[in-house]
Amino acid sequence: MKIVLLSGGSGKRLWPLSNDIRSKQFLKVVQNGAGEAESMLQRVYRQMKEAGLDADITVATSATQVESIRGQLGNKVSVVVEPERRNTFPAIVLSAAYLYFEKNCPMEETMVVLPVDPYVGEEYFKMLKCLDIAVQDGVADIVLMGVRPTYPSEKYGYIIPAKLGGNLGQGITTHGDLDNGEGKERILPVVEFKEKPDIYMAQELIDKGGLWNCGVFAFRLSYLMGIVQAILGCGCYADVERQYGKLERTSFDYAVVEKAGSVAVAAYNGEWKDLGTWNTLTEVMEEKPIGDVAVSGDCVNTHVINELEIPVVVMGAKDMVVAASPDGILVADKVQSSYIKKYVEDRDLRPMFEERSWGEYTVLNISVDGGGNRAVTKKKLVQAGRKIEETRHQHHLEVWTVLSGRAVISVRGRRHEALAGDTFTIGRGVAHSLQAEEDVVLLEVQIEEDRD
Repeated sequence: MKIVLLSGGSGKRLWPLSNDIRSKQFLKVVQNGAGEAESMLQRVYRQMKEAGLDADITVATSATQVESIRGQLGNKVSVVVEPERRNTFPAIVLSAAYLYFEKNCPMEETMVVLPVDPYVGEEYFKMLKCLDIAVQDGVADIVLMGVRPTYPSEKYGYIIPAKLGGNLGQGITTHGDLDNGEGKERILPVVEFKEKPDIYMAQELIDKGGLWNCGVFAFRLSYLMGIVQAILGCGCYADVERQYGKLERTSFDYAVVEKAGSVAVAAYNGEWKDLGTWNTLTEVMEEKPIGDVAVSGDCVNTHVINELEIPVVVMGAKDMVVAASPDGILVADKVQSSYIKKYVEDRDLRPMFEERSWGEYTVLNISVDGGGNRAVTKKKLVQAGRKIEETRHQHHLEVWTVLSGRAVISVRGRRHEALAGDTFTIGRGVAHSLQAEEDVVLLEVQIEEDRD
């Protein structure tokens, strides 16, 4: 079994902590069993390993998120980079081609695709093993996981399975039904899909046995490679990358699942939450404030997250979320916070905080003088033992000032032992790198002159 995690998102619904680069799956606002902060990406990876899933894991993502993935998981997973963002159908096609051409996976291998950021219990990952068994037993071309709804919702698509008994019989039995460790699972044929119905229709679908579509798909690699060949006729992975723009910009559900002649579903009964908005995310967060925060004793059901280096004081707040980051400040009623996207989606919001494979940085200031010269000031943290690889900048010069820590900084191939107070001016086109011997904080000023 090969597992593909889809990592996308524009970072609008959890603004200002999330942005185009640091989407919700990278926010370290949930806790593990030891009480340590972790991101949803780190949580899902940890849960898969704890569930005994030894399958290779590949993350499909955009170029802007690669550094965040490497910063949080290192080289523990393979990463497939989309040439451009084109929705889940092209991303899954590209991932299948990567597994086949680059990882040399056999055509009969099971490929399981799921979102990178579900908030779920351990039974969810045991169910992935059930999907693998069902695919290998040939119960259907595509086997889905559906979540048992806890209430009628307009936010999700619905999968309608055949009812037990009747013309469609007793379901599809494989290995005497599937055992996920908690009990037997019956795989049922899918007879219908409904995308985000109104609340009345949602209740009717639930009464029919409808399941929430949680975006989990399983199939043999050969099934999707057949689609790749039919559309693109590719003989190598580079061919798929070059022709990526030819793939329809649509969801995998619409392009493949809803048109497939043989689809089955297994019902998942455990914990599952879509933490896509502030009001749902705060349901799983500890209520204590995060960062330099003071909260009065009369605050009720209020979460405060402060990533700034200035204090935030909240008094008398009820059912509120307050979030402050270098990208902006949000003060909102929790229910109203779910509508934030329309207030920020049209803004040209340059990410002011980024995680990188070597650490992180915050943009402190951007200024343009009367002559059109632009200066960007950043505060960088390079973690001990990590490295800013050698690079050259053709359009700006940089000034590095070490604020704390110890590093080896190389400029034009010449190594320098750098300590707090040391300053380095790096001209355009000059090769430079940094190796942190302990945690290093430095101030970087990028200066770009207007040469027109």
